Amino acid sequence: MVDHLNIIKLCVGAESVEDLLDWQKDNAPRWAPGTAEHVTRMWPKRAGEILAGGSLYWVIKGVVLARQRIVGLEERRGADGIARCALVLDAEVIRTEAAPRRPFQGWRYLVPEETPRDLPQGRERDDKLPPALEQALAEIGLR
Repeated sequence: MVDHLNIIKLCVGAESVEDLLDWQKDNAPRWAPGTAEHVTRMWPKRAGEILAGGSLYWVIKGVVLARQRIVGLEERRGADGIARCALVLDAEVIRTEAAPRRPFQGWRYLVPEETPRDLPQGRERDDKLPPALEQALAEIGLR
């Protein structure tokens, strides 16, 4: 029995995993060493399950392509004074098998049984397919 829970989120504005990596590299000085953050409006009610080994799965151009382990949840206050939740992530971005996802707002819980598998070691260096082809292959179960 798996005792953790994942989160799935659209990676808005990113065209590829490389865009996510570049954005996080550019913003790394704002975060604790070895981490990245994603600030969201809603605090997860199932925080204990998320912190028991969960990851944030990134949907890029309609396809889950990567994940990052969630290592903490911390309060952040915006310039407007509103409290928000920072998903504190391990800085390592792990590429996953492609899995298509319809658009949605915010984030959603993702149970381990429904998560795409990590790519085997070395596959992250494979030539990248065009996003439309990657999504088409995922939709028919070939990626």
